Amino acid sequence: MSEAILQVNHLSKAFGNNVVLRDIDFTVNKGDVISIIGASGSGKSTLLRCINLLETPTSGEVMYHDRDVAGRGVNVAEYRSHVGMVFQSFNLFNNMTVLENCMVGQIRVLKKDKEEARKTAMYYLQKVGMAPYINAKPRQISGGQKQRVAIARALAMNPEVLLFDEPTSALDPEMVGEVLQVMKALAKEGMTMLVVTHEMAFARDVSNRVVYMKEGVICEQGTPEEVFGNPQRQETKDFLARFTNA
Repeated sequence: MSEAILQVNHLSKAFGNNVVLRDIDFTVNKGDVISIIGASGSGKSTLLRCINLLETPTSGEVMYHDRDVAGRGVNVAEYRSHVGMVFQSFNLFNNMTVLENCMVGQIRVLKKDKEEARKTAMYYLQKVGMAPYINAKPRQISGGQKQRVAIARALAMNPEVLLFDEPTSALDPEMVGEVLQVMKALAKEGMTMLVVTHEMAFARDVSNRVVYMKEGVICEQGTPEEVFGNPQRQETKDFLARFTNA
């Protein structure tokens, strides 16, 4: 029996009269790699932001190990250390070095001492191939390198789940591969990941589950074989046809 880490129940989100998510239900089990696909504006990123509590759901629950974190009295920083997020725009601190970026959360949130934080940061920077750049500032490295640092920073918090919000969409095509390589390696190691992506090959080849969203609802979900090989809904077929014919 798989262990459920996150459960989203009847989640809805509206900005004023604009309903962006409607009655979303799904579960993230330990070791899952779930790709969320769909056209721009279908609510994918808002869903991740609600799970990470960057947005407050209008209604519904976000359960982390059977506790509703969308309710009151939750230590958000502590929760985010378990459910980390990698953003499309990297969100690195420009005034800090690569190494400092990967240490700061550990020191402030996990209350680690500097030496321990440095050791952990170095381990993950090495893992993503960024150890040679520890003294560089973000402006001195490429987009692909920034994203790899952002992944190392998230991993340094020792999260149980990593959320990726279109981690390659701000990158030049030649840099996409280096970031996807890191993500594939993490998936292979059993990291639980929820990935909003336009990279259909990643969704098809690396995920164990694919969720197709349209206009704020989950239209279809299943294994990559089911969703890519035998989609049940016409909307899914139309969406995937655009990619296979591209």
